Amino acid sequence: MKNMLAQIIREEDGQGMVEYGLIIAGVALAAVVAIAILRPQLETLFTALPV
Repeated sequence: MKNMLAQIIREEDGQGMVEYGLIIAGVALAAVVAIAILRPQLETLFTALPV
């Protein structure tokens, strides 16, 4: 049991997945912030487009 617990602690297979998840979360957060900051300009741009 002790050896199995030590092996689980040493494994780093899930570490890469967590890192990718954090990168994706950071990119998504940056996109939301950018859209929030640029909202007035985007509204003007899209309302001025001809239908």
